[in-house]
Amino acid sequence: MASFTVMEKNRQISRILPVLLAFFIMGYCDLVGIATNYLKQDFSLGDTAANAFSVMMFLWFLVLSVPTGIMMNRIGRKKTVLLSMVVTLLGLVIPFVSYSVVSMILAFSLIGIGNTFIQVSLNPLVASLVSPQKQPSFLTLGQFIKAIASFLAPILAVQAALRLGDWKFLFVIFAVIDIAVLAWLAVTEIKEQETGDKASSFSDCFRMLGMGSILMLFIGIVMNVGIDVGINITAPKILQERAAMTLDQAGYATSLYFLVRTFGCLAGTFILSRISASRFFIISALLIFVGVVGLLFASSVAALYVCVGLIGAGNSNIFPIIFAKALNTAPEKDNEISGLMIMGVSGGALVPVIMGAASDAAGNQNGAVLVLAVCIVYLLALIPLMLKLEKKANNQL
Repeated sequence: MASFTVMEKNRQISRILPVLLAFFIMGYCDLVGIATNYLKQDFSLGDTAANAFSVMMFLWFLVLSVPTGIMMNRIGRKKTVLLSMVVTLLGLVIPFVSYSVVSMILAFSLIGIGNTFIQVSLNPLVASLVSPQKQPSFLTLGQFIKAIASFLAPILAVQAALRLGDWKFLFVIFAVIDIAVLAWLAVTEIKEQETGDKASSFSDCFRMLGMGSILMLFIGIVMNVGIDVGINITAPKILQERAAMTLDQAGYATSLYFLVRTFGCLAGTFILSRISASRFFIISALLIFVGVVGLLFASSVAALYVCVGLIGAGNSNIFPIIFAKALNTAPEKDNEISGLMIMGVSGGALVPVIMGAASDAAGNQNGAVLVLAVCIVYLLALIPLMLKLEKKANNQL
């Protein structure tokens, strides 16, 4: 009996490992930050034009989130994850086949489409492999793995530029990892349970916006992801502008942001077990606020890094807190709410474009930072709603 238990445990580990590693592929969407800066330099683009690449990465969350859920109900979660990796691989190959503005728009589009597929399907796949009691810890572990990819992307790009003479070798490295995880997951036997749930439609999702709290939380996701992608793209530009750094030097600011966010995500799993989600939301939002205000005035490299770090620490756990509050608002509509909140990730397409236009209009990066300030002010305005929802949830216990 003991040997049977050990064998079953080993089988479970062998099933869950390739699924967890797929979260690394999910983190590929964050390479858009450092890539945008190199594309701006290589093609002599303005901030507005350069930041438009983020649109092609994140627009697909708005367009394809619900259709992906419908597709997933038909072909299954594992096949949807595998399809996401294939589409992502196609996007990673393009920069070495053709390197132009048009080809890079296509590359980012394919990576964005693949990322939409994997964002919608991977979390449910993990949840189906572990007990309900273990789901939160495994999903948090997945987000930690995703954050590692986000952290490594700018480092790999800079090192590829310095040591190999071409930052685009980043795509080769990520493509090799994609193929390895794809192959491992493809040969892993996973038996999926039929949920029998009715797939959400566009009308089902958008009907939920009639609820004031859902609308506010949806906009909160838009602002949160906008800050995440916006600082990812803008931090190196600020260092180049104020500290006279080269792009290869300034690119490490993005790595710092993701390093702090990675450990912030890990720390959040322990902190949230000790304090309420709304209280942690307040602390997180205030950290972002201090960091954004600091970016308006800081000029030294050390001060700029501190500000970027504060934003990374604050932005580590905003998304899961808002997402959980939204689901708890109407548990009977969790499918519709989930689809709607994933659509909010399209804020990564909207906000950076506005930031680019603002910085072009202002003639410096303070224009972009002011857009970030608007985003964090909105998150601060969500605090009363977060406290209200938490009080309501406590009264129902």
